[in-house]
Amino acid sequence: MSEIEQLQKELDGQSPRAILKAALARYDEIAISFSGAEDVALIEMAHKLTDRLRVFSLDTGRLHPETYEFFEQVRKHYGLEIEFQFPDAEAVQSLVTEKGLFSFYEDGHGECCGIRKVEPLRRKLQTLDAWITGQRRDQSPGTRNEVPVVQLDDAFEGRSGELVKFNPLANWTSKEVWDYIRISEAPYNKLHERGFVSIGCQPCTRPVLPGQHEREGRWWWEEATQKECGLHAGNLIASDIGSA
Repeated sequence: MSEIEQLQKELDGQSPRAILKAALARYDEIAISFSGAEDVALIEMAHKLTDRLRVFSLDTGRLHPETYEFFEQVRKHYGLEIEFQFPDAEAVQSLVTEKGLFSFYEDGHGECCGIRKVEPLRRKLQTLDAWITGQRRDQSPGTRNEVPVVQLDDAFEGRSGELVKFNPLANWTSKEVWDYIRISEAPYNKLHERGFVSIGCQPCTRPVLPGQHEREGRWWWEEATQKECGLHAGNLIASDIGSA
């Protein structure tokens, strides 16, 4: 059993706070990936555990105005310096010039997400030894059912090669996340009050109806069981293995 497999065995079933505490104690070059409600719950927990909390976010250039307002709320509320990552301007310009602003409706979201999200994330992760995400097992049908609380990230590399990914909320439900946000009075994106559950870029996100799964509001024109933008590409590999 590898060191990370042993750590997964030890932490599986532990509280998100305990998992965060272990992650922050183990790695100096570690940061929380921040974009939504789950991530702000992690920030709320983590800022009480360390005075060297690092948080980064991907600004794709296509986010809702409410999302930018949310980022600023979080920055001020916790006194954080959010490390924003931006896509390569030339790559964006080339895509838009060749295919227009909405090519993803015709040929899928993979290319646009690759430029606006995956490549900036890759650059950021190459400066870290580990990162912390807000993934939950009940978050996406077919791709996140087996998310462990800690794993080696097979999709990206860290500053020394190996990269560790912590998913402290893997065992939590959406209700538990929101109960925590309400109790702690943490900031949240106002789009949640308008039926948005999983929030990404403005052209690729819409509200969901009662009874719909939260990820149905993302890339709704594509296959429901493959809704990953590339940030957690390992989930697609794992789901393919699991269904083989």
